[in-house]
Amino acid sequence: MEEEGPYVRAGGRLPGDPTPDPGLGPDEGRRIPYALAFVRCLPPLLLIVGACYDYFTPQDFTAAPFFTAAPLVAAPLYSRRGTVLTGLASVVVGLVVHIRLGIVFRMDAVTEAATVVTVAVLAVLINLLVRRGREQLASAREIAEAAQRAVLPEPAERIGGFAIAARYEAAQEGAFIGGDLYAVQDTPHGVRLVVGDVRGKGMGAVAAVAVVIGAFREAAEQETTLEAVAQRLERALAREGTRRDGLDAFEGFTTAVLAELPHGDGVVRIVDRGHPPPLLLHEDGTVGTLLVKEPALPLGMGELGVWPDRVEEFAFPGGATLLVYTDGLSEARDACGVFYDPGERLAGRTFRSPEALLDILAKEVRRYSGGWMTDDMAMIAVRHP
Repeated sequence: MEEEGPYVRAGGRLPGDPTPDPGLGPDEGRRIPYALAFVRCLPPLLLIVGACYDYFTPQDFTAAPFFTAAPLVAAPLYSRRGTVLTGLASVVVGLVVHIRLGIVFRMDAVTEAATVVTVAVLAVLINLLVRRGREQLASAREIAEAAQRAVLPEPAERIGGFAIAARYEAAQEGAFIGGDLYAVQDTPHGVRLVVGDVRGKGMGAVAAVAVVIGAFREAAEQETTLEAVAQRLERALAREGTRRDGLDAFEGFTTAVLAELPHGDGVVRIVDRGHPPPLLLHEDGTVGTLLVKEPALPLGMGELGVWPDRVEEFAFPGGATLLVYTDGLSEARDACGVFYDPGERLAGRTFRSPEALLDILAKEVRRYSGGWMTDDMAMIAVRHP
């Protein structure tokens, strides 16, 4: 990259990369549905194969494995009624074959029938347990979704005249909230936002997220400068640190970028607290990295030394889009261990809206990493009107 003006210009793409496709490949999204459809067809196929095997092989050979496998496969996939019907079908098909062969009262045939009946009953019990587990999981997901909406509410599409979109992507599919955070607020001083990443995982990280966002909401309204907002967040995390024990109390910190977009000034002011620098996407496809000259220590590490916050101002022309993200985006790796470079990947491209930009980024990063993301990812995109 070469420096140009108040930011570092990023151009081109990684060597050998084709033009990025904003969507997933045509076959990637179909593999799982096809596999699931095949597995759901297994119970009747097993019954057919078992009937043929039992009828056309010598009487010393048994198809019991096929008849017992059918209800067991159906148990986690079918409804309770479907599992019961599959079990009954297994018993009936086996019984019909034995009647046709005239061996229904032979000891081995009776043993086979008893085995199939026992497994069919167990399959129904397994189905009940699976359904109960799914209901509990659905309840937990609803609670997690409510917690996410409470801690990380979705911002309005337009705030202070700016078009805004936000996205949270958990590294683990099915998870909802972790240590990444974002918040946007319209204030008398302009639209202010914060994007951050709390060190650590679990409920401790979620608690720190709530502290930072709560402190930001209050400070963004009351403080006249962005430096003062950062100091308020620092003090809030320091108070939170005194309530923690062990390693979190000693090493807890949060990297963050705070930004201020004054109404009608065409500039953006940045305070960087050890976080990946934001990107500025221009209408002509050029991408600038907003590197501050003197980033401060992450939030929560103020006691390690005096490192004052300094606001740096960058041009934010009409039609440009500001992208602020956490390292879950820039540290996603492909199969060869190469990091995803958003500046390189977005250069030369235009997007119809901030929401479209985040949708495409989320899909591309998932595809780039093969679905194995190692960290959560939070992003905010703001377009100048």
